[in-house]
Amino acid sequence: MKHLEGKVALVTGATRGIGKGIAIALGEAGATVYITGRRLNQNSSDDIAGSLSETQLAVEQAGGVCIPVQVDHSDDEQVRLLFERIEDEQQGKLDLLVNNVYAGVPALTDAQGKPFWECEPSLWDACNNVGLRSHYIASVFASRIMAKQKQGLICNISSWGGLSYIFGAAYGAGKAGCDRLTSDMAVELKPYNITAVSIWPGIVGTELFSQLASEMAEQNTHNQTTSVISERYNWETPLFTGRVIAKLATEPNIIRRTGRVQIVAELAQQYRIVDQDGNLPASLRSLRFLIPSALPSLRKHSWLIPDIKVPWSLLLLTALKSPKI
Repeated sequence: MKHLEGKVALVTGATRGIGKGIAIALGEAGATVYITGRRLNQNSSDDIAGSLSETQLAVEQAGGVCIPVQVDHSDDEQVRLLFERIEDEQQGKLDLLVNNVYAGVPALTDAQGKPFWECEPSLWDACNNVGLRSHYIASVFASRIMAKQKQGLICNISSWGGLSYIFGAAYGAGKAGCDRLTSDMAVELKPYNITAVSIWPGIVGTELFSQLASEMAEQNTHNQTTSVISERYNWETPLFTGRVIAKLATEPNIIRRTGRVQIVAELAQQYRIVDQDGNLPASLRSLRFLIPSALPSLRKHSWLIPDIKVPWSLLLLTALKSPKI
């Protein structure tokens, strides 16, 4: 369904992973999609590196229009020129910004298993420069366009790391900051009819995360956390997040959601959207996920467990008592 036909969207960090899936889904829905990334063409033997040209091809195969722009989001001038180009080419129109770009994965991988004080202080910048800071910068320029047209949607791709420990102090602070940035931007954007939301995907089977799962399976690790990853339990595809955002962008009264966290699996349930393979992953705060994740023997029968959501107040107390959700 081309329910975004005539809309203009920008997805930052779309050479692979969630950004690529979002771009494909927006194109599938009929939007004109600008995508950014540092790699224009695949020029590496690394088969998970990804490139803008590959994402462009995938969007076009889905029936969309895709415009790749090579951008280093650590350079504010490149970002400014990006939005200037969009404004010129689209006659001052920008309907949707998805802030997804993130450069912290290699640094987080290197830091895995170490406390923050044993890592170089530069880990903070690696996690939060092209990440939290770049989301703020892109939102500044996008809002200048959207404020003129008195409408728009900004989606900041965040994570459950804003609530509970996942990959360390630098990562968690950045995700909590992303959610707070969304909340405070929403206050100032609301008078201009611009909606800002934080998007929380579940466990997404990106190229890098799939590689990690394979490594864990080879190592035969059997604790609760690694089994959820290595067995690919309740995984989502990057396209799933994109389809949810595409539908979210069509809500007639979307401003009611502004400033709040939106969980991909829960929106999908409301919208009756399924993932690429036709299934509907459970929310990570749903009993349908929580019970089988703790008791692996129940995973084959998870569909029998009521899809009841744990209240936010209880979930927060649980997160404060335990380092992992």
